Amino acid sequence: MVASENLVSSRMDRVLLRGKGSLQSQSFLYVAFVRCSGRPAQSGAMDRVTPVPLDSVAASNLLSLEAMPTDPAPRHYPHRHLLGIEGLSRPDILALLDMAEDAIGVSRQIEKKSSKLRGRTQINLFYEASTRTQASFEIAGKRLGADVMNMSTAKSSESKGETLLDTAITLNAMRPDIIVVRHSQAGAAHLLARKVDCAVVNAGDGAHEHPTQALLDALTIRRNMGRIEGLTISICGDVLHSRVARSNILLLGALGAKLRAVGPATLVPPGFEKMGVTVFHDMAQGLEGADIVMMLRLQRERMNGALVPSSREYFQFFGLDEEKLKCAAANALVMHPGPMNRGIEIDSSVADGARSLIREQVEMGVAVRMAVLEALAHHLPNA
Repeated sequence: MVASENLVSSRMDRVLLRGKGSLQSQSFLYVAFVRCSGRPAQSGAMDRVTPVPLDSVAASNLLSLEAMPTDPAPRHYPHRHLLGIEGLSRPDILALLDMAEDAIGVSRQIEKKSSKLRGRTQINLFYEASTRTQASFEIAGKRLGADVMNMSTAKSSESKGETLLDTAITLNAMRPDIIVVRHSQAGAAHLLARKVDCAVVNAGDGAHEHPTQALLDALTIRRNMGRIEGLTISICGDVLHSRVARSNILLLGALGAKLRAVGPATLVPPGFEKMGVTVFHDMAQGLEGADIVMMLRLQRERMNGALVPSSREYFQFFGLDEEKLKCAAANALVMHPGPMNRGIEIDSSVADGARSLIREQVEMGVAVRMAVLEALAHHLPNA
């Protein structure tokens, strides 16, 4: 305990002393928190710390505390908004994923409420139809203690001709803390972020990005495969119109995955090779040896013209069924961001099968959105 006398500073110091028990050679970890104020600790303060048996080797470590590895830097998301995966660093992504891991435990408790966003106002501003994303953002905000308002654009002033910019100015005057926005136009979230004083989360903007979907997909993969780096991930289907595909390519690529885009030539845009993606126009080749098969919805509402002959023919060549799944690795897992078109991009036997992670993706969506809201709240005034 003599070493503690030298731990004099203006902050709380954590001391980690590693050693082995003398009887069973069992490793012990001795963690002591010493509050240093420039004066000796109060009498008996160290006596309340549980003693740990140390052998001679461990005892010698007391003389070289400075050489011991320090704790990892605290998880920190440094940005005021979450507008896309583009622009985020690997540490930024990992910080959000690690925070989401903690949120999973909260969501699985009987008492799911916390006070991390108590007193904060969250507005969910959705200009496009949504079930999973809007519901999970609402649940996430409420579990963190925020006051959540869901704004229906069908009943808003947009139906009377008001622009997004005017809506942003109006909402900003109400002093919200966080706005979650989904819009059919790419760049809408960036425009909103420039016009309001609060934090903005992009819940999907046109065919541009959907950052929280990519984060929840990465979290799902990491929890089931134990890693992302080195995995072969095939993203299949309507890549052209998919904001999910773009965000996943950016995020999973940043974490070291080997990425493939699989689909008909009319639905896979040129230039993906520059993003480190290998393109396939044959399903069997694109799935060969894949660890993760990520199917995408056929987005007819974004299509100009007939890009596929028919739904029946599309399923025959690019829909995922049990036979095509055999081309992937033996332990390959299946994902889909939803909503699913059963019998068009995926067969029900696969979607509901033992290798499907689709339901787990929904659960991870709440955890990821809780992490994002909490991370952004750290940058709010009076945080």
